[in-house]
Amino acid sequence: MRDAVTSEALREAGLRATRQRTTVLDALRGRPDAITAQELHGELRGTGEPVGLTTVYRTLASLADAGLLDAIPREGEQAFRLCSDDHHHHLICEACNRVDELTAEEVERWVDAVASRRGFRVTGHRADIFGLCAACARS
Repeated sequence: MRDAVTSEALREAGLRATRQRTTVLDALRGRPDAITAQELHGELRGTGEPVGLTTVYRTLASLADAGLLDAIPREGEQAFRLCSDDHHHHLICEACNRVDELTAEEVERWVDAVASRRGFRVTGHRADIFGLCAACARS
């Protein structure tokens, strides 16, 4: 069933369901953190998955371009996370890389208020909030 969901999502995004794409999506499914291409490559190699680093980079980029992954900026490079389809924003922990989704409503009111005060017509926005998650802040 999991492969069917992955294949369907890829088809809807206009991509073929290759072994590399399904492997990457499966590795990202259910992760609370964002992961870089190098980190993911290391994890996949650790499980015996025969995949090259260049392939991981290309696969992550194509999945992000197709809207299946969110790219999260991290220390000069991109980390990736499989997020919900709904419009959302992120709380990003700089210590453990955990990414929590904020519903659009939590940010939209603020965006609308700021734009309205300045007479600005919003055509799009992105809000990523960086800091420490509750667990890391306690440490």
